[in-house]
Amino acid sequence: MAEAARPDSIDGLFARYGPAYRYWVTLTAMMGTISTVLTATIINVALPDIMGAFGMGQDTAQLLSTGFLAAMTGTMLLNAWLVDAVGQRATYLIAMGVFSAASILGGLATGETLLITARLLQGAAAGILQPLAMQVIFQVFPPERRGSAMGVYGIGVVLAPALGPTLGGLLVDSFSWRYVFFIALPFSLLGPFLALLFMPGRTHDGPIRRFDWLGFALLTVFLVTLLDGLSSGQREGWRSDAILVEFSVAIVSVVAFVVWEFRTATPLLNLGLFSRRVFSSAAVVAFIFGAGIYGSTYLIPLFVQTIQGYTPTRSGLLLMPAGFVLALVFPLAGRATDRTPPPLTMSLGLALFALSCFLMTAADTDTPFWTFAGWIVVGRIGLGLVLPSLNAGALAALPQTLLGQGSGAINFVRQLGGAFGVNGLSLLLSDSTQRYAQAFTAAQDGSHTGTTAFLQASTSLLAQSGLAAPERQAVAGRYLDQVIAVQSQMMGFRESFLSVALLFLAALLPTLLMAGAARRRAAAAR
Repeated sequence: MAEAARPDSIDGLFARYGPAYRYWVTLTAMMGTISTVLTATIINVALPDIMGAFGMGQDTAQLLSTGFLAAMTGTMLLNAWLVDAVGQRATYLIAMGVFSAASILGGLATGETLLITARLLQGAAAGILQPLAMQVIFQVFPPERRGSAMGVYGIGVVLAPALGPTLGGLLVDSFSWRYVFFIALPFSLLGPFLALLFMPGRTHDGPIRRFDWLGFALLTVFLVTLLDGLSSGQREGWRSDAILVEFSVAIVSVVAFVVWEFRTATPLLNLGLFSRRVFSSAAVVAFIFGAGIYGSTYLIPLFVQTIQGYTPTRSGLLLMPAGFVLALVFPLAGRATDRTPPPLTMSLGLALFALSCFLMTAADTDTPFWTFAGWIVVGRIGLGLVLPSLNAGALAALPQTLLGQGSGAINFVRQLGGAFGVNGLSLLLSDSTQRYAQAFTAAQDGSHTGTTAFLQASTSLLAQSGLAAPERQAVAGRYLDQVIAVQSQMMGFRESFLSVALLFLAALLPTLLMAGAARRRAAAAR
């Protein structure tokens, strides 16, 4: 029987459901996208409560964010093989089943080991689901409408992390941190039901191609050792034997991975994709995009809770206006991608996000809620402009036969950027905070007129409150230490926001290269 006549093929499903099928299958794919991306960021506002519940340190708690992203990155390249082996429908059902089970496990966890295991399983399932959504959309929409389709898809990719902290804050304050694991269950349980109706099955009946187990193992070793080394380096010492061994293993494993991927007949990651200048330029932008969206979503709730004393709910509400704006921007950005060169839209989006982060370098303890929310809106508009054009521009450079591998690769690179972004910004924040604290403390030598005036004013207020004279100086000194600590943290955050702004400005260079390569390819085709 011809493939077009198969009832579970895309052509067969179009014949059954008509033109509306492409929207039904897009909705199905987005159930997985929303579930996984929502879960990726919602944990951030719950970290202080989780740390208190299990007595976890900052380095261990960080694994709940970075471990999810690392697992998601590692399994993202499994997608192409799974789809070839069992089809899109079965791949979707397997991943959503694992994700739902992991969400329940995390919500019921009685210890930090189970909690981290649940996050790793959630991330592993998310890595399989992310490329699948983009691949399906590209198969059911014609080339001239893919930008609009990417705009709809992008709502799930960026709107979910924007609204996740808001919902998470409400759940933490009203119920418990455990509910941040349960919130995605309605989407992850509805998705499989829709998949049975609308997801296509396996496209051929041939033998299953061999899986690149060695490549997968080398990639896993690289991610685990590098990210663990980065997260533990400050605690253990960057030159300690354990950290140096981890970094050495990471370098050896990634070199071995690249060499093996060029030699094997069935590579986990088709490195030949990156020989295409448009695709490789888009991959660089995707890496920076991932670092920016996940890094900023990590930094902003942390800033307003530690520096401005926001509750989890209030810190989540800070991101809500940006979420609503994104819902309006994405469809418009998708249509703009269909009508304008993708690099043009990308450049505008990158510049807006850089501006947003630069504005945040002025944040302090007194920054008004709506001022900060406005800065975030500017940045999210930028991200909304980048994603549809980035995906459409990257995959437009590939033939139909490489769409699955290209989708997996571009999502892999974006998530890799997210994992490194959260780790890198966490390290930068900690290092710069310590640096400023040392500088501020060194300046308190008794000759600083501002310090002297501060201590005199503090002791005077303490005297008015009735505190005994011997205790006033000690209390005033402790208060000064607290002020220095907060000021140091604030300067550390400012430096981190500035770094993200500069990173996004640097992404304009590969965007220009992408535009030039696209023009040359179009001229050669004429």
